[in-house]
Amino acid sequence: MKPIHVIGGGLAGSEAAWQIARRGIPVVLHEMRPVRRTDAHQTDGLAELVCSNSFRSDDSEQNAVGLLHHELRQAGSLIMACGDANQVPAGSALAVDRDGFSDAVTKALTDHPLITVERGEIAGLPPEEWDSVIVATGPLTSPALSQAVLAKSGEDALAFFDAIAPIVHFDSIDLGKAWFQSRYDKAGPGGTGKDYLNCPMDKAQYEAFIDALLAGDTTDFKEWEANTPYFDGCLPIEVMAARGRETLRHGPMKPMGLTNPHNPEVKAYAVVQLRQDNALGTLYNMVGFQTKLKYGAQAGIFRMIPGLEDAQFARLGGLHRNTFLNSPKVLDASLRLKAEPRLRFAGQITGCEGYVESASVGCMAGIFAAHERFGRAVSAPPATTAMGALLAHITGGHISRDEEAPSAPRSFQPMNVNFGLFPPVEAPTKDADGKRIKGKDKTRAKKLAMTQRAKTDFAAWQAQIGPVQAAAE
Repeated sequence: MKPIHVIGGGLAGSEAAWQIARRGIPVVLHEMRPVRRTDAHQTDGLAELVCSNSFRSDDSEQNAVGLLHHELRQAGSLIMACGDANQVPAGSALAVDRDGFSDAVTKALTDHPLITVERGEIAGLPPEEWDSVIVATGPLTSPALSQAVLAKSGEDALAFFDAIAPIVHFDSIDLGKAWFQSRYDKAGPGGTGKDYLNCPMDKAQYEAFIDALLAGDTTDFKEWEANTPYFDGCLPIEVMAARGRETLRHGPMKPMGLTNPHNPEVKAYAVVQLRQDNALGTLYNMVGFQTKLKYGAQAGIFRMIPGLEDAQFARLGGLHRNTFLNSPKVLDASLRLKAEPRLRFAGQITGCEGYVESASVGCMAGIFAAHERFGRAVSAPPATTAMGALLAHITGGHISRDEEAPSAPRSFQPMNVNFGLFPPVEAPTKDADGKRIKGKDKTRAKKLAMTQRAKTDFAAWQAQIGPVQAAAE
């Protein structure tokens, strides 16, 4: 049987290769590192996490990301299996030891008898004899391949900046000022309710910190980056500060749900949180502190934070440009390039944002490609599921400004999975005692109705496409 080629060994490409191979089809997984390196990666490992080490919420009843976790696990996801096996405490989130996670994914793929990993760049369109290809090259797609795809699709790529948060050595944090506590003491997978390090600021300290952020030197933009917009879900901290002096207090530095045991009678004006970054607990990342500040400015500014005066940084923040397609126009409902259907796309290059979102699009692309290889049509997951809602957004779930005014810019932008992408649902209006559900309870009831519907519909879709063994026969 001819192999299916997957270009890109990130989370999406790794998941796509796994889903294809477990259906009995040979796969060639192409990863250009270490032959050609990127500005963001530090290792040669597959599925390397270049930004946060968090897969975000693991709550499958009240959170769309947690629901995506559930669906990936149901689909036999390699990414989720390796994430679960390498988790570190992170409150209600699922966070992983980044090296252990990448090592586990790399071993599983290289050990699989139907998967061949080839190192080297695919410069330009894949050879014509490759009749089924998944391009999962992520936000750092090589210029040669990117230009070839864009020329074939006839569309311009969109791009935004994706910033990287600093990582601090735990033993350099002053625990006489910082304390362990999850917001509202909420525990998550592998957590205890005391999974974040919290550094408090009074008003004067906060104001001085904002002044320093606004005055700090930032990286210069290259000519080709000058008009690149930011993705709102990953704004550099100094860009958030520039939007208003109180913005950070209502964002990553919000003090709600936290009590300082060193001074319990005084409410902090703002709080900086750090989350465990590796299984040993020796490294902590600064939550929400992605930045484009120059290295020379970062250490001095971040050491203004109480508890981090003597902080030693394992990695300072950075910035790279993220490139993605105008997917609703150039991709069909099964992620194939309309101009050349032998090419499928997966991961961030399609316009999804986030680790599990990228893995889920890779999962779907792998399933679609595998069924196509067997000559079988397969429907997309229902739009009522997390995977289906995300796919619907990528392949056409946005409002096209071209329909409103041909000269207006396109509206398609990267998106994390969220309940706003799901079709409406009828939620119960009364509780078990017949009382009307109000306020936060009403919101929770609606989310629960959405996730319960999604789980039922996803199970039905899996039954429809058949078990892995049947697909491989």
